[in-house]
Amino acid sequence: MEGIRGTQLMETGSPVGGAAPLSGAWVRDVIDALTSFRPALPNGTVPDGRAELIDQLRALEDLKSAAAAAQARIAVSFDAAQRSAETNLGVPADERGRGVAAQIALARRESPAKGSRLLGLAKALVSEMPRTLAAMDTGQLNEWRATLLVKETACLSAEDRCAVDEELAADTGTFDGAGDKTIISAARAAAYRRDPRSVTQRASHAAAERHVSLRPAPDTMTYLTALLPVAQGVAVHAALSRHADSLRSGGDTRSRGQIMADALVERTTGTPGGITGVAIQLVMTDRTLFQGDSEPARLPGYGIVPAGWARTLLNGSSGNTKHGAGPGESEGGQELKFWLRRLFTAPGTGELVAVDSRSRLFPAGLRRFIEARDDTCRTPYCDAPIRHFDHIIPWHDGGPTTLTNGAGLCEACNHTKELPGWTAQTGATTRAGTRHVLGIRTPTGHHYQSTAPPLPGSNPLGTGPPDTAPSHSRRRRKQRHQAKARRYAHLTQLQVA
Repeated sequence: MEGIRGTQLMETGSPVGGAAPLSGAWVRDVIDALTSFRPALPNGTVPDGRAELIDQLRALEDLKSAAAAAQARIAVSFDAAQRSAETNLGVPADERGRGVAAQIALARRESPAKGSRLLGLAKALVSEMPRTLAAMDTGQLNEWRATLLVKETACLSAEDRCAVDEELAADTGTFDGAGDKTIISAARAAAYRRDPRSVTQRASHAAAERHVSLRPAPDTMTYLTALLPVAQGVAVHAALSRHADSLRSGGDTRSRGQIMADALVERTTGTPGGITGVAIQLVMTDRTLFQGDSEPARLPGYGIVPAGWARTLLNGSSGNTKHGAGPGESEGGQELKFWLRRLFTAPGTGELVAVDSRSRLFPAGLRRFIEARDDTCRTPYCDAPIRHFDHIIPWHDGGPTTLTNGAGLCEACNHTKELPGWTAQTGATTRAGTRHVLGIRTPTGHHYQSTAPPLPGSNPLGTGPPDTAPSHSRRRRKQRHQAKARRYAHLTQLQVA
């Protein structure tokens, strides 16, 4: 391990220090060395080299921090090179650098949103916080804790941020043994001493960042999170707490947390609030619905759900918010109505029933198909919700309004795709077989590929039905399933009481 950190890095001029650019051969050598590094596992006894194993863990952690520092310098250099090239092309000053963060994100296998944060972090470290960057070079500070320092000083001017960086001097070991909270507290205190007015204004403007988000949780649950100003957040929690305490004192057998969760749903979606129903799309095979097959379904906006749970939802026996309540019955005895749209997939391939359109904009039915097929933004590594339905080959270039030429994108990725030098295509052949493929080419000539997630009923490799029956039997079975899928595709809405 020491050979990796010492010999190989020094032979190439210590690229993490910025003395020499990284070469593809050097990167492959380091990766090969790390891949071949396999410490022996103990066979019933503790190995004598325990201290060496801990030293190796620390050395790898130091290497990760130094690599993050090198990535920051490279990101800043790429941004400067891109802006210089655009200046020579006569691009207006306020339009230079667009798409840089997206290219950095693709190269680092991150979402475009995180690419913007990584570029901002790199610029702050390289130009305004050199001692924090130096601490990363020596492994004294990892990328996450450097991010905390940058975040807590974001409201300061460049001069004040440099002064805070000098005061904290992370490269001297100031934060040795310090946890995240200690680092945050130190950075906040230093920032407030330098510019208390800016820190106070930042707190007052934080309310503009309030939002509600939804994340999948295990076992068909979700995390519903709200970022609120402290007064509103405390008021909401207090109201739910009082409601739960009142019902518990009246003999309600639910736990306090269950009552609070049920009250939140009731007050948000119940008919007294003005919402009469919710539309849900459930992607499943006909075998899952009618034959009790174990092939899971997919709920757009959440992900894969068990087959039994999907059938229960379809039968209207889910959604109980009170112990002993009837199907779809809410806490107050009222029914929460929702409409369930079933989208059937063909056996083996998992393809949805295709539709075509000659219109300029994607019609509602086609948008629903694309949303069900793509699930989230189709840009590689981006998990943002779909906001735009985009022509992969632009309409003005002859791109048709079809399922194949359509892709669901978030707003930021759709705007990035329209920048000069970015191109997209579809129809490439991959191991995924019949699943929809979107290829993206960046201005630097790098290619990235995104394959639509597998739908229920699809073979893992997309090579056809998984059974071993004779080919003519498979064809007949496939034809029957396709006919059935087309027939049920017309049932676009099913009201479940």
